[in-house]
This record gives sequence, structure tokens and C-alpha cells, in this order.
Amino acid sequence: MSFTVVLVGRPNVGKSTLFNRLAGKKLALVDDTPGVTRDWRSAPGHVGGLSFTVVDTAGLEDVTDDSLEARMRRQTEQALQRADVALFLIDARAGVTPLDRHFAAILRKMKTPVLLVANKTEGKASKSGLYESFELGLGEPIPLSAEHGEGMADLVQALMPFAKEDTAAPTDEPVEEATGDRPIAIGDQPEPAEDLSKPIQIAIVGRPNVGKSTLLNSLLGEERVLTGPEAGMTRDAISVDWQWRDRRFKLVDTAGMRRRARVDEKVEKLAVADTLRVIRMANVVVLVVDAEAILDKQDLTIARMVIEEGRSLVIAINKWDIVDDRAMALRQVEDKLEAGLGYIKGVKVVTISALKGQKLDTLLDGILATYAVWNRRITTAQLNRWIGGVLDHHPPPLIEGRRVKIRYVTQVKTRPPTFALFVNKPLDLPESYQRYLIADMRNTFDLPGVPLRLLLRKGKNPYADE
Repeated sequence: MSFTVVLVGRPNVGKSTLFNRLAGKKLALVDDTPGVTRDWRSAPGHVGGLSFTVVDTAGLEDVTDDSLEARMRRQTEQALQRADVALFLIDARAGVTPLDRHFAAILRKMKTPVLLVANKTEGKASKSGLYESFELGLGEPIPLSAEHGEGMADLVQALMPFAKEDTAAPTDEPVEEATGDRPIAIGDQPEPAEDLSKPIQIAIVGRPNVGKSTLLNSLLGEERVLTGPEAGMTRDAISVDWQWRDRRFKLVDTAGMRRRARVDEKVEKLAVADTLRVIRMANVVVLVVDAEAILDKQDLTIARMVIEEGRSLVIAINKWDIVDDRAMALRQVEDKLEAGLGYIKGVKVVTISALKGQKLDTLLDGILATYAVWNRRITTAQLNRWIGGVLDHHPPPLIEGRRVKIRYVTQVKTRPPTFALFVNKPLDLPESYQRYLIADMRNTFDLPGVPLRLLLRKGKNPYADE
């Protein structure tokens, strides 16, 4: 059974709390501040044997101009048009407000069926609001406490008529952990064929107002998320399934990340924490930077964070269409990458204009190329021929008159490529020599732009006696 349920109502009535309850995970940001949710987001919902897609929306405001609130309302109306049923939430403790009455009148005229939900009905203070809600003309209200999980059985009963038998399961799933890390025994293992049915998870990150949401909209070809001149517009991480050239992607737009010292609002702290979660779950992270302030200190901090998490990185320089001296700008990019990310050679850099849709195919080609490197496996025979040549030309330095013996190397996992180096004294191998080995391996096996990890192990070559 699968159908789409959209949650609507004025700000701060508990829509995101109910969304998290139905999704079974804390996916949406929740705070007492009105207007935390700005874009609609969806996830699989499961309750009482029903499976459906649940959609959280921004709070409805009575505005129709070009303000942020009006654009949020249009996003909500777009989600309503795609839904099978809408849950119109009111705050039973606050009672029915004029704004509730206004939007109830609008919802009654829409084709989408509407169920009235009186939220926050725990305690006696909600009784009067529950009775008042009958006047909205949307039928008998469903008393509910999204925060405490009370009244869910009544909600299931109300949703039952909308369940569709034998339909496909919802595909707009929340971001799943996608590290792909799997232990591999020493020696070569057959590389499993890539499952092309699984989407490549792409996180779009960067400072506020660099064009992350505009990039997502341009890729999708629709106004899926809010954009505008206001900085910090995106708060929740918005996940969207998408397909390009027979490859499936899960695109995740994230909140802008400012320097920690400048983040003082609680909601922004929650949004940044959500962005960090998305980075840890991504396959490829696209760092969007502003062509007018290319790779400033915060950009490089985000890039290093991505590398430390073991994710593959692609840098998209946005607003390239307004750059006058492009040659100078590219030299500036090279210099800053060398100074700030010199240990990760070959990071893919693509110049784009998200607003005009320029070079988006080039960006996607770069993403696929980087993803392929991040998944690459090198045979043990190749690695040990390589380490033999390295030791002939540049052996480890002497430690107290004795040389550390490197006996064997093998790849233990991918995503990112990780290698075990067997030496007689792991603690004595200098870090500078380890960095040299990683740099030489990157050049020899063509592994640009992804983190490489080298694990030192003590032990003899397990194949020495064969």
C-alpha cells in the first residue's frame, strides 16, 4: 500500500513533529520558533500497518506577494497538488485562529481530500479548541498529540480509505548511511558489480547564499526548493530522487554553513548539525563556492571536513558567468587548493552558472568520474609491485641506525580506498614517509581528488611461505 500524505497548517502547530513521528526518525528540524520549516520534504511513513509517503510543508501564511512567506506558501500549494490526502493541523491548545479559518476555507475548495487534525490535545487545556475545530467545516477532528504519540490509532483509521493496494513503494526515501565500508580479507577479492539500481547520494554543501538551492532546482528543472536573495533560506536538508543518463541520484540540498563563531541562533545550529549528518552519509559532496569569493577560509574548512569524513569531493564554482578575468580566477583556485588542500591532489573543479543552467552536464560527468575513483580497487599484485619499486628508489629513513621493514601492502576496502601496510615496527614509520607513500600511490594508480587511507599493521607477509 502506498499513497501520499501532506501535512499543512499555520506555523508552529506541530507539522514537523508529526512528520518525524510518522517517518520514525528525526528528519525534520523541530523548534518552538515559528517558521523553521521552509521547503517541503518527504520521507517514507509507516504507522499501524500503513505505508505511505509523508510530506512536511512550511507554515501557511496569508500573503500572496513575492516575499519569502509567499514563496513558502506557493511551495506548500505545490505539495498539496501532488498529494492523495492532506492533514490540516491546528493547535488545539491555542484554539481555532482566524488564520486557521482562512486556510480551512481554501482547503475546502481544493480537489485534494482533507482530514482535520487537532494536535497538542494532551491535557484539559485542549478541550475547548478541539470542540471549536468543528466549525471549520472539515468534518470531525482527529485528536492527536504528535509529541507524545497519542491518538495515532484514530489517525490510522482515518487514513485507511486512501491506501492503494499493489502500488509501488515510495521512492523519495530519507538519506541512508552509504559508506559502503565492508571488511575484506587480506588478498584479492572479486569486486562485486556495481548495483546501478541504488542511487548515488550527492550532498550539495557550501556557505550561505552561494546558489546551492538554485543548483538543485536547475538540475531538476523545477522550483523544488525556495531560492532568493535572503541568506540562510534552506534549513532542513531536502532530499530528492532524480535520474540522469540512466543513473539514479539522490540529491540533497543543505543549509549554508557559516563559521562556528558566527552561528548563534539555535535553529541555525540545528541546521548545520543536519548538514554534517548529510555529509557523513553522502557518496559525493559537491562544494558550491561563489565565484566572487572563491575558496575563502570557510570553503576550505568545509572541504577539509568532507575529506576527513572519507567522502569524495567535487568543487563547483558558481556564478561563473559574471566573472570578468577568468584566467586569473582559475589561477587563484589552483593556488588556494595547493595551499589549503595540497595533500589531496586532483580535486575536480567545475565552473558553472546554476541560475542559467550552464555546464551542469560537465558537473555531473565530474561527479561520476570522482565517484568511480572513490570506488576503485587495486589488486594486491599491482600494489606489491608498486611498493617494491618505491623501496628500491626511496626506502624508509633509518631510525636509530636501523631501517623499518615494509613487508606487504593490500587494499582492505573502498569508499574511500583504504590500504593496509604491513611493517615490522609500525610506530617507527615517520608520518612524512607515510604521506610520501600516499602521494606516490595517488600518482601511480591515478586516484585524484579522493581521500586515501593507509593503515599500518604489524605482522609478516601472509603469502611469504607460499
